[in-house]
Amino acid sequence: MLAIRHATHADAPAMADLINAIIKRGGTTAYEDLFDAETLAAEFIDLPQLISCFVAEADAALAGFQSLFRSFEDDDPFPADWGIIGTFARVGGTRRGVGSALFAHTVEIAPSAGVTTIDATIRADNTGGLAFYSRLGFVDYAVIRAKLLKNGTPVDRIRKRFDL
Repeated sequence: MLAIRHATHADAPAMADLINAIIKRGGTTAYEDLFDAETLAAEFIDLPQLISCFVAEADAALAGFQSLFRSFEDDDPFPADWGIIGTFARVGGTRRGVGSALFAHTVEIAPSAGVTTIDATIRADNTGGLAFYSRLGFVDYAVIRAKLLKNGTPVDRIRKRFDL
């Protein structure tokens, strides 16, 4: 049984551990730098542009988390009524339905923040992430070509949107 709730500062260490395992595995997230609890909280709990961040727990352990925030990058602006989503599930302990359960809560809260469209920008080599967002009903709308990783490797980013 999954329990979904808003993330708190007490969740930051477990959230950092979860996302760090994903980063270390490689190939499925745009994040390349590891997080400690403080930087994780700044990025996913205290971010001024944050709309929501939900965590999923199974058997008293963090199974995943999902954030929705407004654009804050001047070089990649979005319309004011768009939200940007990120979903992270535990490596090696993923349970079917974690992302979908989180998304149900995100979609429920998004309209109250004035969000009409949700963007998911996913690395082209993240086939699991692309399939996940497609299953939720996201559709492709743009491609960012050859975005460089820190090691210089170019990787396309696929932009998907979900209209509420």
